[in-house]
Amino acid sequence: MISANLSGRVAFVTGGASGIGLATVERLAANGCSVAINDLAGNPRLAQEVNRLKHAGRNVAGFPGDVSKPDDVTAMIEAAAAQFGRLDFLVNNAGTPGTAKPIPVDDFARMDEAFWAKLVSINQVGPYRCLKAAAPHLKKARGAVVNVASTAGLGYGGSSSVYAATKAALILLTTEWSYALGPEVRVNAIAPNVVDGSGWDCKFDPADLAATVARLPLKRAGKPEDYAEVIFYLLAGAGYVTGQCIVVNGGGAR
Repeated sequence: MISANLSGRVAFVTGGASGIGLATVERLAANGCSVAINDLAGNPRLAQEVNRLKHAGRNVAGFPGDVSKPDDVTAMIEAAAAQFGRLDFLVNNAGTPGTAKPIPVDDFARMDEAFWAKLVSINQVGPYRCLKAAAPHLKKARGAVVNVASTAGLGYGGSSSVYAATKAALILLTTEWSYALGPEVRVNAIAPNVVDGSGWDCKFDPADLAATVARLPLKRAGKPEDYAEVIFYLLAGAGYVTGQCIVVNGGGAR
């Protein structure tokens, strides 16, 4: 497990009250980083996790907000930068499948205009809103960004075609943003596969998941901590890596 002294550094993590986001918060905070934790205002886990981490001696604070709302994004980024005095890292982790059950590719009725609008606003434009608001702070600190995409964006299934499309767009935008913010800021992405303990509402068929995991060379689903490890590396190290999407999937299914 890699480590780094991140004392004096500040990270902003969206969707940070559960799953990959929370594991990333914990990893950063354990290495001395101050962390602004974002999640929806109506999610009770945000306050719970902030309190738990504070009692453990971590320097964290909660910043509720919805990445689909531009005013929320601007307010929460600026509040975090004001409270902590700077912003070095941004983890665009917030996202949604928008469905409790996977949607077949030919079920256009369920993937209607409203469904498209919701997923594009949260999964695709949401990271843009956060990056745009954080960019001046990140440039000043010569910081780094990690976008949490998905192997669905590379053609490896997912909860819906719409979800896959938004994650494919995020992977492309990662490269675009590396040019937009370079050389001061590095911008990378990870593409997780199966997440054991994601905290998501979308439930896949257990038999299908088991079959997918059985095909992996590592023979297990990824835990949030596995993905947080790679995010941490891209933030705290990897000084000559930008514009890349690191596939983190246990070796890939075939």
